[in-house]
Amino acid sequence: METTVTVIDAPAGVQPRSFTIAVLPGDGIGPEVAREAIACLAILSDAHGFSLRFTDYPFGGAAIDAHGDPLPAATLDAARSVDAILMGAIGGPQWAGLAQTPEAGLLRLRKELGLFANLRPARMIAGMEHLSPLKAELVTGIDILVVRELTGGLYFGAHVLEDDHASDVCAYSRAEIERIAHVAFRAAQARSGRVTSVDKANVLASSKLWRRVVIEVAAGYPDVALDHLYVDAAAMELIKNPRRFDVILTENLFGDILSDELSVIPGSIGLLGSASTGSGGGGLYEPIHGSAPDIAGQDRANPAGMMESAAMMLEMLGEAAAAEELRQAVRDTLLDGIRTADLGGTARCSEFGEAVRRRLATQS
Repeated sequence: METTVTVIDAPAGVQPRSFTIAVLPGDGIGPEVAREAIACLAILSDAHGFSLRFTDYPFGGAAIDAHGDPLPAATLDAARSVDAILMGAIGGPQWAGLAQTPEAGLLRLRKELGLFANLRPARMIAGMEHLSPLKAELVTGIDILVVRELTGGLYFGAHVLEDDHASDVCAYSRAEIERIAHVAFRAAQARSGRVTSVDKANVLASSKLWRRVVIEVAAGYPDVALDHLYVDAAAMELIKNPRRFDVILTENLFGDILSDELSVIPGSIGLLGSASTGSGGGGLYEPIHGSAPDIAGQDRANPAGMMESAAMMLEMLGEAAAAEELRQAVRDTLLDGIRTADLGGTARCSEFGEAVRRRLATQS
């Protein structure tokens, strides 16, 4: 597909801090939420004196349709060279069962870029506790970060599917566990100083190694408290007592499931963003929701999760003040009662985006 380049310039007379961003709009509601977040970034760049260059690249189902590959070579080459990647969402029923699915392209992108650490924060916005499916006294003040290992485990093991037999291999090396554990402990040092490592060490060999290595890594962080939960107990505790958690450290499959469970506690999966980072490069930033093909093209999606992902990207780029302005504008908009349908509101995706941008213009 033809790429579209947008250059957002810094104010006159200011030497801009310049960043290149690959945009992977993807499928379903992906292009809609990405468009709203990028428009917010335009206002922030003008106000804070940095320059952003966005280029769209085909990815996911849209890339299968156009190129026969969910991750075309040009997209992968660009992803390796930019300062950061913003992704909308991928997938849909029309690509299910293909030899190369949109999801396979995402797994390959993570592996090729070495994006082994997935960071998924979930915070309860004060004043919106009534939107949680849990009682307000359980969710008030929650601030949880899931640190999910992203390039190992069942998703990347050998898969065998036969008529009467199937298997999936879950494998982890000491080095893979060590590097993700360091990410979690460093994150906890900047937060409340607590890590809960989630495994299934009473059953799985890979979890036994996981727990052993995490304990060894913890010895290097005496200022961080470590405890362990089996994954089934952790799933229960997220509902019973979510405030017991600060940083949750876990492997790929468990992290996928637990972070989706956690996502509904603040009110909607549409509120949450994520960052996927590794040993090099700027990382990939995406909302944790899917492509929602049932509402695609209807201007009904919630772009707040994409905006949170953009804020996480700004932090990585060293633009923390701009990141906090974006988060504050989203919070103020939600607290003003401007909410999309997933939060019980009537605002369109574009209307929510416009309201956030009005806030940004006022703050700036």
